[in-house]
Amino acid sequence: MALKIRQKMRLDAAETATEETPEVDSTAMIKAENLVKIYKTSDIEVMALAGLDLTVERGELMAVIGNSGSGKSTLLNMIGGLDRPTMGRLWVDGKDLFRLNEKELVSYKQDTVGFVWQNNARNLLPYLTATQNIELPMVFEGAPDRHERALELLDLVGMTKYKDRTLKELSGGEQQRIAIAIALANRPKLLLADEPTGSVDVATGSFILQVFRKLNQEQDLTIVIVTHDRLLAKKVNRVVSIRDGKTSSERIMKQSYRERLENLGNLAAEDIIGKDDETQEEFSVLDRAGRIQIPREILEDMGINGNKVRIEYKDGQLIVTNPEKN
Repeated sequence: MALKIRQKMRLDAAETATEETPEVDSTAMIKAENLVKIYKTSDIEVMALAGLDLTVERGELMAVIGNSGSGKSTLLNMIGGLDRPTMGRLWVDGKDLFRLNEKELVSYKQDTVGFVWQNNARNLLPYLTATQNIELPMVFEGAPDRHERALELLDLVGMTKYKDRTLKELSGGEQQRIAIAIALANRPKLLLADEPTGSVDVATGSFILQVFRKLNQEQDLTIVIVTHDRLLAKKVNRVVSIRDGKTSSERIMKQSYRERLENLGNLAAEDIIGKDDETQEEFSVLDRAGRIQIPREILEDMGINGNKVRIEYKDGQLIVTNPEKN
């Protein structure tokens, strides 16, 4: 059975590859359609993505959340040009990522996307100073003003006084700030952050989000954050939840809180949002076949143990009930 499924996916992928690429909405920074990713070992196959669809508009500051194994890091790696799908399509900044040759892909990773990893060792070289680490990506680009740019970024992340320190002389939070500066060195159009607050304290995490918000507002930088941090996720305008390799729901920040962010400033708004559980409205996401996912915790609250529910459309509402209680 598994062999038949794989064969069908390969046929579908081949058909997709030969089709003429459709036009993409130029307002979208990221457009993913029907992404499927299967990782195979000698013994098992794991489906990390199962037909995921996602659109991220230019200039968005948004987060992707999900449990471990939900597929969120796989999605981020694909957007970053580090992985390819078993099938599906992905456009970033108008580029069909899976049609780029190796030279074009290198250029994409240098010029279009910046990546902040949770593991600082992937961002920093331990024998270089903070300034030298930030300058390094610009050396490969031949940027003549790389030292001035490095100093500008050090100031942005609040690390000017540590500019001559090496990795061992910096705390985990300080290393993460330098990592953000490195990701911004070549002025990317899209910043991807994989658990950027996962190894820092609450105060540093709040500062990192303030930096992201400033970049988003002042430079119109599109930022996608993958996180387990629910508190962090409440502080961005849109949150996409991934369950079992598919987009399951979205949370949109209420207009009243957006206005507080704009009118009260980052620090005051951080305090207000951090204490309130009603900053966002949640919406289920329909897939291309019109299906929705119902979170397991809701099914458990309803007392549903099997695979059947009763659905009724009444007075403009779709009502889901436990068939055993009717």
